[in-house]
Amino acid sequence: MSEKPLPARERILGAALRLFYEEGVRAVGVDRLIAESGVTKATFYRHFPSKEELVVAYVESIDRDIRGLVGSARAQLSARSAVEAFFSGPGGVGDQLCRPRFRGCPFLNAAAEHPDPANPVSRAIRAHMDWLHGQLLTLLRESGHPAPEPAADRLMLLRHGGMTQVQFMEPAHARSVLDSAVRDVLTGR
Repeated sequence: MSEKPLPARERILGAALRLFYEEGVRAVGVDRLIAESGVTKATFYRHFPSKEELVVAYVESIDRDIRGLVGSARAQLSARSAVEAFFSGPGGVGDQLCRPRFRGCPFLNAAAEHPDPANPVSRAIRAHMDWLHGQLLTLLRESGHPAPEPAADRLMLLRHGGMTQVQFMEPAHARSVLDSAVRDVLTGR
């Protein structure tokens, strides 16, 4: 028995998730997305009236995945362990750094191509970053960290720096350095 094909919207978004990450948002045109997802132009525009709306959906899809990862860690672990899991656990930042064909943070990549803070793509990225910072701050407060605000800022910089620096460093070493730095932040160093 053959599997039922994915609905058109999911196929379009799936193609965008792969191509935007591998090649960049601006480098991938609508015609390519249509061809890769196997839909008609009319179907594409019915689901995404503009490419920008698809890029926002792309950002929001990645945001949902990260919210799920953090939510799962929060439900199962102590606050401190949830922060550690976000950085060092399965699917966490460290795993991402070591993934084959890793091209950096999808949010930072998209932000570089959408620098106008009023742009809907930039607003979606900002919403994610604000949420993530807020989650880290809450977890640090819950764990009794002595300086949760600056620690949350440092963790955000470690995440972003790790996502960038790994392009110039062996991934396993980058992960080790990141893990060590996160432990330092969590212990108040």
